[in-house]
Amino acid sequence: MTRPLLIENARVVDPATGTDQIGAVLVEDGLVSDVALNGPVGVPEGAEVINAEGKVLAPGLIDMRVFVGEPGKEYRETLASAGAAAVAGGITSFVMMPDTTPVVDDGALVDFLIRRAEAQSPARILPAAAITKGLAGKEMTEFGLLKEAGAVCFTDGGSSIQSSSLLRNAMAYAANFDMPFVHLPADAELVGDGVMNSGLFATVLGLRGIPREAETIPLARDLQLAALTGVRYHAAQISAAASASIMTNAKARNTKVTAGISINNLCLNENDIGRYRTYFKLNPPLRSEEDRLAMIEALRTGIIDTIHSDHDPQDTEVKRQPFAEASKGAIGLETLLAAALRLVHSGEVDLLTILRAMTSRPAEILGLKSGRIAKGAPADLILIDLDYPWQVTERSIRSKSRNTSFENARMQGKVMRTIVGGKTVFEHSDA
Repeated sequence: MTRPLLIENARVVDPATGTDQIGAVLVEDGLVSDVALNGPVGVPEGAEVINAEGKVLAPGLIDMRVFVGEPGKEYRETLASAGAAAVAGGITSFVMMPDTTPVVDDGALVDFLIRRAEAQSPARILPAAAITKGLAGKEMTEFGLLKEAGAVCFTDGGSSIQSSSLLRNAMAYAANFDMPFVHLPADAELVGDGVMNSGLFATVLGLRGIPREAETIPLARDLQLAALTGVRYHAAQISAAASASIMTNAKARNTKVTAGISINNLCLNENDIGRYRTYFKLNPPLRSEEDRLAMIEALRTGIIDTIHSDHDPQDTEVKRQPFAEASKGAIGLETLLAAALRLVHSGEVDLLTILRAMTSRPAEILGLKSGRIAKGAPADLILIDLDYPWQVTERSIRSKSRNTSFENARMQGKVMRTIVGGKTVFEHSDA
């Protein structure tokens, strides 16, 4: 039992209800017990009172795509360090990809991760279970046992299933359990040994390109199979303008399909690679500025449902390599919100839309009770100073790895306080 907590004089922004107005929120026993907008709220005896001074009070962010080193590669990231980085960035829950050693393809490992995360991490860690054993794309896992153990969705993480027959069977199997089926659309043969977006810039740099068709062709296949099987399909990441068009057509016919995007593909483009900067070697690759603008429009119109960090910690040895040889991936838990706020400050996307894609929509897709500010909802909340200026520095990073795409970037907007289950788990020094 924790002390009651009253957050008053806050700009309450709740995308689930479209709320954006001054008010107060009362938290008791880890839950939101009252929300008062433009009116008084009762203060229980002994309550802790926080004057938000007009800062934004929003639901804690839910990140649907996070890679963690533990178990197997703890030198890259542990559950504890990922949790600490997450809450510092305002992420109160995140879905952990099954790309670990061993792979999360067994119910016992799901159970272990849940219990270990509860003991080690200040953020809620939601394990995803592998679709195929060992992420090999050959043999399906035991979906029923994995769901029973606590997995929140099925995905092969950074791998993409190439067999249409296996994918159809897996989708039909997942539909029986009414579980989200999260899949990365990528044609392995078209990706080949490509390392960046195919185009003039790749030619200038002398690097092999990855055509957009490596994403659009398997995405079209996935969506047809999703319609055939009735599965709740979520395209893990899309990055190309043509992918948005394909999703638009699919959504007109099937309400069970959704799509996500990495914050990197919303805020960066292929030109950021510059002189072979390996921290910008990502999967999917950074596309053209035209693709990036199309992704922003798709977010505005609801074709893209969720924004995630695609947090993928890699150590210095595998990133400080020639571009073609370096590993893909970048960390992003601590910069997800601040990077997304760039779109708000530039006037490209409004605040409710940005927060909806990182709170209520992920919660709806995953079937979570969080992601909203309402009576009875989990008290997972963040207090944001939209105008707080700061710079991303290696010294300030809480992740065990340093491979950020926003190295030395100047940001505007910072989480001042993060609350999980009614308990403050992060507080900025200037709060």
